[in-house]
Amino acid sequence: QICLSLVELLFYLAHSPLGSIVLLDFQPRQFVMVDGNLKVTDMDDASTEELSCKEDNDCTLDFPTKSFPLKCSAVGKCEGINEKKNLFNAYRYFFTYLLPHSAPLALRPFLSDILNATGDLRYGINETLKAFETVLHLYKSGLYLPKRSLHLKDYITLKGFRVVEQEDYKCWPSYSHLGCLLSIHSAEEAAAICNSQSQCQSFIITQQRTWTGRPLASFRSSQTDLIPDANAIVYIKRSASLEERL
Repeated sequence: QICLSLVELLFYLAHSPLGSIVLLDFQPRQFVMVDGNLKVTDMDDASTEELSCKEDNDCTLDFPTKSFPLKCSAVGKCEGINEKKNLFNAYRYFFTYLLPHSAPLALRPFLSDILNATGDLRYGINETLKAFETVLHLYKSGLYLPKRSLHLKDYITLKGFRVVEQEDYKCWPSYSHLGCLLSIHSAEEAAAICNSQSQCQSFIITQQRTWTGRPLASFRSSQTDLIPDANAIVYIKRSASLEERL
């Protein structure tokens, strides 16, 4: 969410009515989230000026660890230098820390492509925004999931019950520090996640939603701590002993 919002902001700055705007003091402290959108807190160090040049050798974009040769345009300006400076700063201050860690495994290659392409400045802001929008579409639609998945058959469905809320085992990247609370597309995906975790014995899909509209599922190590709830469904791993009790 943070990275996508940042890319949307940089897209606007690259195509602003004033021309391409560069943020000269590009630091994480210069940004704040407001209602799910990233905002710049200080525009004093923003500039629309692009580096003047006479030849391509005048247009090297230097960073502490990398340098990028750019073209000198016919009007004597380094082509796209403001846009590229913003984008590489987004890569080194945000993308490298946030993109690789919390996406579903099937989507991580797409994010790695974005990371590598922006780190080498092979993508401009237009291509970067398009790539993020593609990943978001796959994430929201569930198209990244295997087409024939049968994990849910390993579970008993108990309607009208929910699991008692209490501290349980932890997982990454959980939305709760008290247990394992993850974003899922469907009960089938939740079952696949539960099957992949040795501690997990049951899960419930909560009424909570993330910024993409996906529900959150709570994964539990307990099978039996249930209380009535007409609007809830608990999914419990099948076992001979459990089926006998039921």
